[in-house]
Amino acid sequence: MPVERVFGGVSRLSSWLPGRLVDALLLAGVVVATATGVASILAGTPSDAWVLWLHGVAGVVLVGALAAKLARVGHRLRGSWNRTVWVSVALTAIAVLALASGLAWTLGLLEQVGPFTGLVLHAYVGLALLPVLVVHLYSRFRTPTRRDASRRNALKLSATLVAGAVAWRATKLLGPARRFTGSTERGSDDGNRFPVTSWVADDPDPVDPAAWTLAVHGLVDRPLDLDESAVLGDAAVPASNQRSLLDCTSGWYSEHDWRGVRVRDLLDAADADPDADWVRFTSITGYRWSLPRTAAADALLATHVDGDRLAHGHGYPLRLVAPGRRGFQWVKWVESVEVRDSPDPAQWLVTLISGFD
Repeated sequence: MPVERVFGGVSRLSSWLPGRLVDALLLAGVVVATATGVASILAGTPSDAWVLWLHGVAGVVLVGALAAKLARVGHRLRGSWNRTVWVSVALTAIAVLALASGLAWTLGLLEQVGPFTGLVLHAYVGLALLPVLVVHLYSRFRTPTRRDASRRNALKLSATLVAGAVAWRATKLLGPARRFTGSTERGSDDGNRFPVTSWVADDPDPVDPAAWTLAVHGLVDRPLDLDESAVLGDAAVPASNQRSLLDCTSGWYSEHDWRGVRVRDLLDAADADPDADWVRFTSITGYRWSLPRTAAADALLATHVDGDRLAHGHGYPLRLVAPGRRGFQWVKWVESVEVRDSPDPAQWLVTLISGFD
C-alpha cells in the first residue's frame, strides 16, 4: 500500500501547526506524561487527582501530535533507511504502543497481559521510550522559530490542548468505573481474597511466629521488643480497628476493615521523642518506607483483614496500613519500627533491591 494512502487520512493535521511546533509539542507531551506518570506512583488521595488528569490529557494530545508528525514525515519511509530513520521508526513504534496500551487500559480493553496488568505494561513501555527519544533528539530536534510563536499558532495550540482535555474526559466516560488513580475494584470486604502483589523481588518464605518479633526503636526512651501475642493486643498496646482502602500501583484497589496495633499507641508505649518527625517501617526482606510522624500516627500495623488473620502473601504476621498512601508504601512482613529525626532517602533504592539474595 502506498505510504501516501496510509497517511492520507491524517494529512490535514500536518498543516494545523508548523512542523517545529509539532515537534516541540511532542517533546513537551512526553516530558509531562513521564513526570506525571512517575508522580502518580505517590498520588493516593483525591487531592492528587490532577496529576492523573494531566497525565491523561498529555497522552491524548500526544496521539494527535504523533499523527501530525507521521503525516508530515511518512514519505521518508520510501527512501533509504539510515541509522536516523531506524531510530525514528523504533521511536514511533514504541510511542504508538505506549499510547495504545494507555488508551486500552482506560477503556477497559487491556486488563491483563501475561503476568502484567495493562497499566504496568503501559508504564514499562513508556519508560522504554525515553532512551530512544534521547537518541532521536540528539540528531533530529529543531527548536521553534520566532515565526512559529505567532498569535495564530498560540490559539491553535490552545485549541489543541482543550481538545485533548475534552477527548480525555470522553475516554473516562466510555471506559469502566475506575478510581481517580485508574485502578479498578478487586476483592473488597472479602478477607485475604484480594490480589497478592509485591514490589520488585520481595518473596520471602513464610514467617515463623516463634522466631519473629517487632522491634520499636530509634529515638525512643523505652525500646520495645514485641512477640506475636503482644501485637495481637494486650493491656500495654491495645488492638484497634480501622477501615482503609489499599490502592496498588499495578491498577487495582481494595477496601477492608483492618485490625491490629495503632502506630500512635506503639510510639506512646515506647515513649518516642516528641521532636522526632519521621517513622521508618522495615520488612524482614529489607524493604522499608518512611512516613512523616503525623501520617504514621494515623497508620495501623495490621494483624487481621475483615476478621481473618493476614495470609502470608498479605504480610503475616504484620503489615502497615497507611491511609492515603499507595500500596507499595504499605510495608509487609514488618519487623522494625524506627523513630527518626529525618526521612530515609535510600528507601527508593532499597525498594528495588530488597528481596534479592
